[in-house]
Order: sequence, then structure tokens, then C-alpha cells
Amino acid sequence: MEGFPEENFSPSLVGRERQVKDICGFLATTHRSGALLLSGQPGVGKTALLDAAAETVSAKGTRVVRAAGVEFEADVSYSGLHQLLFPLTEFFGRLDDVHGGALRTALGLDSGPPPDRLVVSSATLLLLRRVAAESRLLLVIDDLPWLDQASAAVLGFVARRLEGSPVGFLGAMRSGSPTLFHRLGLPEYEVPPLDRTASGELLDARFPSLADQVRERLLVVAEGNPLALIELPTALSGQQLAATESLPPLLPLSRRLQALFVSRVSALPDAARRLLLVATLDGTGDLGVLQASAREAGCPAGIEALTPAEEDRLVRFDEGTRRLVFRHPLIRSAVMEACTTAQRRAAHRVLAQVLLDHPERRAWHLGEATVEPDEDVAVLLERSARLISARGNARGAVAALVRSADLSPRGEDRARRLSEAAYIGADATGDLLGVSDLLAHARRADPDLTDSLHSAAAAVYLTINGGGDIDTAHRVLVGAIESGAHRYDARDAALVDAIHLLLLLSFYSGRAELWPPFYAALARLRPEPPPLLAVAGRTFSDPARTGVAALEQLEPLLDSLPQESDPGRIVRIGTASLYADRLADLREPSWRVVLQGRDGGPPRRTIGALMHLCLGDYLSGRWDECDELATEGLRLCEDSGYRFFTWYFWYCRAVVAAARGDDGPAGRLADRISAFATPRGVGTALHYARHVRTLAGIVRGDFEAAYQQAAAVSPPGVFASHVPHALWVAMDLVEAAVRTDRRAEAAAHVRAMADIGMAELSPRLALLAGGSAALCAESDEEAVRLFAEALAVPGVERWPFDLARVRLAYGERLRRARANADCRGQLSQAHDAFALLGAGPWRERAAKELRASGWTAPRTGTAERSVLSPQERQIAELAASGLSNKQIAERLYLSHRTIGAHLYQIFPKLGISSRAALRDALAALDEQDGPDGQDVTGGGFSGRR
Repeated sequence: MEGFPEENFSPSLVGRERQVKDICGFLATTHRSGALLLSGQPGVGKTALLDAAAETVSAKGTRVVRAAGVEFEADVSYSGLHQLLFPLTEFFGRLDDVHGGALRTALGLDSGPPPDRLVVSSATLLLLRRVAAESRLLLVIDDLPWLDQASAAVLGFVARRLEGSPVGFLGAMRSGSPTLFHRLGLPEYEVPPLDRTASGELLDARFPSLADQVRERLLVVAEGNPLALIELPTALSGQQLAATESLPPLLPLSRRLQALFVSRVSALPDAARRLLLVATLDGTGDLGVLQASAREAGCPAGIEALTPAEEDRLVRFDEGTRRLVFRHPLIRSAVMEACTTAQRRAAHRVLAQVLLDHPERRAWHLGEATVEPDEDVAVLLERSARLISARGNARGAVAALVRSADLSPRGEDRARRLSEAAYIGADATGDLLGVSDLLAHARRADPDLTDSLHSAAAAVYLTINGGGDIDTAHRVLVGAIESGAHRYDARDAALVDAIHLLLLLSFYSGRAELWPPFYAALARLRPEPPPLLAVAGRTFSDPARTGVAALEQLEPLLDSLPQESDPGRIVRIGTASLYADRLADLREPSWRVVLQGRDGGPPRRTIGALMHLCLGDYLSGRWDECDELATEGLRLCEDSGYRFFTWYFWYCRAVVAAARGDDGPAGRLADRISAFATPRGVGTALHYARHVRTLAGIVRGDFEAAYQQAAAVSPPGVFASHVPHALWVAMDLVEAAVRTDRRAEAAAHVRAMADIGMAELSPRLALLAGGSAALCAESDEEAVRLFAEALAVPGVERWPFDLARVRLAYGERLRRARANADCRGQLSQAHDAFALLGAGPWRERAAKELRASGWTAPRTGTAERSVLSPQERQIAELAASGLSNKQIAERLYLSHRTIGAHLYQIFPKLGISSRAALRDALAALDEQDGPDGQDVTGGGFSGRR
């Protein structure tokens, strides 16, 4: 058809610009037919696309007439044609008497005998062409399958004869719907689901306050179906939308979705509906299971009974995988809505009989099929919960244990199982409100429930996240451990979990006097403590005294990480690795846990993995990522209710800010940590805050303040008992002591480092111990030797900030010894490293030393530019290579929003305004940086070694 516009399409639809442009472009192409059929799944947005296309062409002067098939008018002849042509009755007079009379009679405007259908069809075509002679005309018909048969025949006749005319035909129907129009061979356009980005935009626009995990679940279930995205949240409660209440396994349907899907399921034969219900509850689509279930249910046709569902495009059979596949997840919800509770239980019983070789799945189906208390089924469910929990599915484990408790005949068994569900919920899921309810139910089931390890552990999580103090939580847990009937059996999972939690509580306290109950419990475990608990008990408690002896036992745990799938165990290995400086080994497994968390995995595990990634990022110089992940961690703590752990992420943001010289933010965050920790007795958090203030003091040159803060963590000459963070401030204390003329105190601390064997714990600590010894050296010759030995430690390049600080101290000592030529290599390397880290004050300190050594900056004609951080450089290069934000995000384990935010900051740094200019800007930056890629503008010094 001629002249339909291709541009200026309606912008009102989210993510549909391409489809509207395609549709209008097709209609505008003269060498094709002027008829186009839109098809797609229910709710995919066919009607919205019809509206958008009609609005687009109407804005360009095209006349649009519309009709829609209506179910209750499907038996009324010509009712659809009446809708379409009634607005054109003023043109009927331009037809001859035969055609005009036939059309008026068919539409019920005149009385008379029924006209011949061919005459009505010809009259309709003539009428449309005469109307279009004055202005272009587009017929838009929605729900073609519901058109009455007479109207469908006429419009099919018309649609086949519009090629090259100024009349267009645009119809819409559900995919797979049997209609006359399919048989006509008209062009068909399959409307795709929205992509993930557009789905997110639509969901955010309608429901901006959704909790992240709920948003993710809705995106997964809706599969890009716009109606589902808009309607699914309306069937959820406010608590479910805010993630304070768990979502059900199958999301409920709103009334509109029920009307859309349930009616199709209800129209199926009984055998098909029963087998669809079995397939829904099984969830695997395994044809063998379905065939066996059909036999068990007395259905002689077997899976052939599903043919009507296949014909209605509710399901399809994948021959490659031998699976039944639902064409949309909401069809499964519709199947559940369309059945009774009795039918559901019967289907579960069938599956329980079929799945005898799958105890975990069988237990679940038995639990759903059983109404009365049954200890045998309860035991099966309890065992199943343990397996589910080991795979990291905390919510599934909680659900299995709760169902097990429901079926427990005895109150004490019911209480024990509810307590375990509460513990898993508190330890992993973030549903702390639900945990409180579970504990209350457990106490009602067994009023004598006093020494349950699981209930005590759950109570600890509620206490510390509810603002309670560490001493109270510690006392509750120690009491449960010491009064329990576990006999210190090391195979008792509840006992081992409780002792792991006691390890954390003792660490949080920051006080040696809270550790003896932990050591006593560890020593009493028989036949011996589990390896991970034994190692963490030495590397995380007091590593200055016991860490080195445990390093050999740590290695097998680290070696197991590539195969480890339990997120809780990954986080615990990270805990054991922190003060041994082995977090780099945890990076990939920790990212796995975080990505699982972003997809709805256990929030507590995600928080733990984020902590370790942030701390590892700080040490390894990934400071931008550290700050971003800390922000994500803070948000997750707030959303999930694990507010106790916010101080970790405040610390990570604060220590990066302090290192970069952002004194204000660093100080405010340190104050916030102290205000949080003091009333709760979280002594370790106070030490972390002092570390921030120590570093900030050194950066601004206030070495007296730095000394006081570092000494408050651990006095000079001493590594305080059970204060592992004293290792991290050891060199800070020595430097501040030397700078404030406390050389005796500095030397005493260096001796203490040697006494505890600090250098044996890790290459980083060896670097710091060696650098500290060199700072205290009496002679320049000794200092040079000690600095050289420290810098020669293998692997120290993995810690760029600490390495640059030692190089800076080395260069400063050489310059003071008038070894100007020798000092420049160390100072320039330190300067370049600080520049890459964005550590401005440190870079300037190195620059001043270089200037004092007589180094002259090479002049360039290029204005000074902000140096890109390593992560910004990486993102810029990937974007310049043509990757999208989403592709870059997948490579770097970040969100596409984070990538966009980085590019927003990168463009002005490079003096550009578009992605297309990135490649040239990076090339120019490389030329400016010199042949070795080292910055020559930030502080005015080349990167020559």
C-alpha cells in the first residue's frame, strides 16, 4: 500500500519502537500486500501495538477504522463487519443500488432477505477503495479468532485484494489460533516478548518500590510478557512486594491473568487437565515421569492425552531433550488456579508413587499429599531439607522443615524442626520476621524448649540485627552449647553451626575474654573438629599467635573452592582466609555467590561474599569496585533486615575514602561505625573505625592523631590478644611513631612483628614488616638493605597500595641520604601506582619528593587530565571495542546501570561526549602517557624507572 509513514512512531510503548517501525514500514512498502497479521502469546502486547500503529499512521493523515472480535458476538452474523463499517455509512451512497443495498441489509440497516456473501464481500471492497480515494485508509481488527464467521469471510476476501491499493489491513490474533486468515497465506508478524532491559523499565515505571529480589523474580516469571509484568504484582501483598514475606513457588494470578489463561486450561478435556497438573507439580517436564504418572492415574491414552493442550499452544514437546515445555510460566499458575485442592493432593500422590528412586522429590510430594500427622513422611522431609540446604537453597530447606514440622505427631519433634527452620532462615534468607514467628511456634509446640542449638542461634541473629548487644547474644549461645545433649559429637551439624557462630560473636566482641568458651567447645569435639572450623579457629581468632601454624591446613580448603557449590561454606572459607591474605583465592567463588544472590539466592550468604570481595578489592587496589560493592552490600543489609553487618560496608567505603584523601566522608563513616558499635559492644568494629582514622591522619600529615588511633588498636611493642586487625595497622603505627619522634616505640613494634612471625603469615604482611623495619633502621645502609629485602618478597605486586607505600618510604629515605638518582626510580613507581589508584595525596607526596630530588617534569602541550582508574580504563576499552553496557556488565560481574554510571564519569574525563569518540580519546591518552603507558601529566613526572 502507498504512503504509510515509517517514522515518528508513537513513543508511548516501552521497548516496542522497533516493532512499531517494522509494522508501519511493512504497510508502507508498495511491492508487498497491504495486509499484515500480528500474532503472539496472550498478553504480549498485540493490542498495544495495534493502538500504536494506528496512532502513528493517523497522525500522518491516514483514516483508521477499527473492530475487535468479541466472544459473545461470535454467533451474530456480520457483527464484526458492522463494527468496522458503521463509521463509513456516509459513503454507502457512493455504491450502486445492488452493492449498497446488500451492504445495508447485511449490517442490519435495512430489512430484506439475506444477501449473497460474495456480493457483500465485493461491496465492502468497493466501499473501502472509494473511501481511500480521498485519504489513505487502514483497517485495524483485534482478536481475529473471535470474529463471527460471516465477517471473517468478508474481511478475508478483502485482505487478499489490497496489494498496491491505499487501503491497509492490520489484524491481531493469538499464536496458534486456528482462523480463516491463517489459510489465506497472508504475511504474519510474530510479536516477541520484551527484552530484559525493556521489561525492567516497564516494571520500574509501574512499581518503582519493588524489593530487588521480588523485581528479579517477576522478571524471570513474566518472561517479557507486558501484561504479566503489569498484573503479577497486583496479586501480591504489600509484605511480599517489599520482600518482608516470602513469595510462593508459583505466583498467584490477577483477575485479568486468570481470565486470560485459566479459561484456556478449563476448556481442556479432563484427562489433559489432570496430566497438565501432574506436569506442573513435577516441574521437570520428564516425559518418562509423565507417562508413568498417566498409568498410575489410570489414563490409558498416556501422554497423548496432552494433544489438546499442545494444539492450543499451551505446551510443546521438545524431542531433543524429551521434555514437556510450558509455553509460558503463567500457564503453570493457571493450571493450579483451575484445579481443586483434592485434585492437587491426588496429583502429588501419583508423583510420590512414580518417584520412588528420587527420595528428595518423593518426600516433598508425600508432604503435599498428606493431611494427617505422619512421622515417616516428616522424617523424609527433614532429611530432604538437609540436602536442599547443602546446595544453598535456604528457602527450600526452610519450606521442607516447616512442612515436616506440620506433619510431626509429637510436640518436641515439631519444635525441633521449627527451630532448625528458624536457624536456616536467620542464617541465610533474611526473613527475620518469619524467623521470629517460627521460634514462637516452636516454643508453643514445646514449652520446655530451652537448650535447642538452632533456636539459640536463630535468637542470636534476631538479637544482633534487632539492636541487641554482643554480650547478650554470646551468653545465649554459650548457654545452649554447654547445656546441650549433643555430647560434642563433631558430626552434629547443629553443634558445628553453633560453634561457627560463636567464633563470629567472639570476633565481633574484639575482646580476648569472650574467646575461652569457643576454645573449650572446639577442644571437646569428638573425634576431632571439622577442618574448616579448626582452621578458622586459628586464622580468624588470634592470627598473630596461631595463624602461621594453620596455613598448611588452609591450603586444602582453598584447593576445594573450584568444586564448592555450598555458598555458606564458601563464605566460611573466606572468613578463615581473611587475615592470611588469601581473599584473592576467594574472588571467583565469592562472585558466584553474589551472582546467585542477585538472582534471588540467600541474602546472608550474599552479604558475606560481598564483604570478602570488598576487603579483597581494597587490598588489591580495585577501589572503585570496592566502593560499588559496599554500596550494594549496604542496600542489601537494609532490604534484608541484616542491619548488624552494615558496619563492614561502612568500613570498606571509609578506608577507601581515607586512602584517597577524602577526609570528610572517611571521618563521617568512621564516626557512624563507632556510634553503632559502642552501645552494642562490637569492639572489632571500633578497631576498624580506628584503622580508618589512622590512615586518614597519615594522609593529611597529622601523625600524632594517627599514632593515637593506631595505638588504641594495639599498643606499640604489643599485638593485643585476639585483635587480628592489629596486623593491618602495624606499619601505620610504626610510621606514625617515627614521624612523631617515638623511635623507641617504633622499634619495639618492629621487634613485636618479628616475635610473632608476622612475615610468615603472607607476602603482604612480610612486605609491611620489612618496610617497618627499614623505617626504624639507624643507618642508611641498613635501611637500603631492609627496603630491598622487603620489595624482593615474591608476589608483593598483588597489593599495589601497600607496595607503593613501601616504595615511597624507600624513596624518601634515599632522598634524605642525598641519593637523588637512586630515589627517583622508587618515587616514580610509587607516584604512578598512586595515580592509578586515585590516591591523590599520596601521589602529591611522591611528586614533592621527586621535585626535591631535582627531577624536572617534561613539558607537554596537553592540558592536565584526570587519570582513569584501572576499572574505568577497562570499561572504556571494552566500550570502545563495541560491546554494549550489558555485555560489559556480564564480563565484569557488575550491573549495566553501574557501567552506565562509569561511562557518564569517563566521558568528561576524556573530554568527549559520545561512545563513538572513545577509541580516539584512549589513543590520545596513550600518546600523552608516553611509550610505557605511564601517566606524565597527573603530577608532572614520567613513568621511567
